Amino acid sequence: MPRVSRKQADLNREIIVEAATRLFRERGLHGISVVDVMAAAGLTHGGFYGHFESKEALAKEASGRAFEQSAERWKERIAAHDDNEAARRSLIEPYLSVASRDNPGESCPVAAFAGDMCHEAADSGLRQTFMEGIDRLLKSYGSLLDSGDAEADRQRALVEYSLMVGALTLARATRGDAVSDEILDAARTFLTAQGSSN
Repeated sequence: MPRVSRKQADLNREIIVEAATRLFRERGLHGISVVDVMAAAGLTHGGFYGHFESKEALAKEASGRAFEQSAERWKERIAAHDDNEAARRSLIEPYLSVASRDNPGESCPVAAFAGDMCHEAADSGLRQTFMEGIDRLLKSYGSLLDSGDAEADRQRALVEYSLMVGALTLARATRGDAVSDEILDAARTFLTAQGSSN
């Protein structure tokens, strides 16, 4: 069987990472197998180890990619607004939406991976990637809070982002029941009523 070109190998690797990024968000970091990832990528299982030494190595790269995608999406939304409050709302409203709830493969990696991180060793590569990703998102959100008190803004960012992640997680867990929409609506209404400079 002829070897694939370097260009094709690079393309295949990218396809694998993208498929894993989506699947890990949908099912968690430990909820899928290498076979699942390769099937979603449209490639044979045997080719996996030509690209990654282990499922854990892929999970670390894919989770990092998920955080990069979220951070870039937030950056674009923030840049589209001239004032902090409009920018803050542009993060909150889509995050706490039915589309976000119903499409975890395209949504927040914190909500997707937090449960798995409870079982990761403190020094694992996956946990390090998660910590770097959540810190980046918190800083991005906190930059929109302009009270003039950096510590108060940090505390508020922690509380509000925790509410967003918790509400999205609960809305997913209760999807199909009316309370799911109520959770999203209540959290979104509460956060948007706060205002960025309060």
